Amino acid sequence: MKFGVVIFPGSNCDSDMLHVIGQVMGQKVIELWHKETELPDFEPGDCIVLPGGFSYGDYLRCGAIASHSPIMKSVVEFAHNGGYVFGICNGFQILCESGLLPGALLRNTSQKFICKNIHLRAATQNSPLTRNIDVTKALKIPIAHAEGRYYADAETLKNLEENDQVLFRYCNEKGEATPEANPNGSLDNIAGICNKTRNVFGMMPHPERASEMLLGNMDGRVLFESLLATESLV
Repeated sequence: MKFGVVIFPGSNCDSDMLHVIGQVMGQKVIELWHKETELPDFEPGDCIVLPGGFSYGDYLRCGAIASHSPIMKSVVEFAHNGGYVFGICNGFQILCESGLLPGALLRNTSQKFICKNIHLRAATQNSPLTRNIDVTKALKIPIAHAEGRYYADAETLKNLEENDQVLFRYCNEKGEATPEANPNGSLDNIAGICNKTRNVFGMMPHPERASEMLLGNMDGRVLFESLLATESLV
């Protein structure tokens, strides 16, 4: 599986992602500048990553300007052709702004930027990103955002549930999705979702910041392992 990490003006987690994919997971990965208009030699079994950060300074709405960057036309086309697209934090916001994922990320209910470890639990194994994750286990993953509150209308939420598109929910250490465990006010404690065809994934927490023991936490590595295991099934 080949990976490409898109870098926008203001991206600040691109180096983290490049390191984890290339050095920790040992996969081929290249940088993709936002002004590029093509995805060189990427095939449906490959993955494009939209990293976290503050693309374009979060002006207008988080991810709004980045969704119109030249490369995004190719990313959208790649996704529609079955390629994997994984957006984390600002990348999740960009996916929603570009229409690849439903809903929106609003300002945290606390009206504050939150940077801390939280717990989340996989809500399904019915996706390449969560296929190998124990749905009974709480994972400790960092968050770092001011606009991470997932919101969608009632019909969209109903469709997400019926189509098994909710990937992660915020929870406590016991894996319970309680209101107290919700750091930003996301509806239904939603921390991550996928599209109907299960090849576009978005989440607010940062698994790349919890993927090697040097950082004292490897809970996030299982997401990358699960996605890579999918390659053998294609």
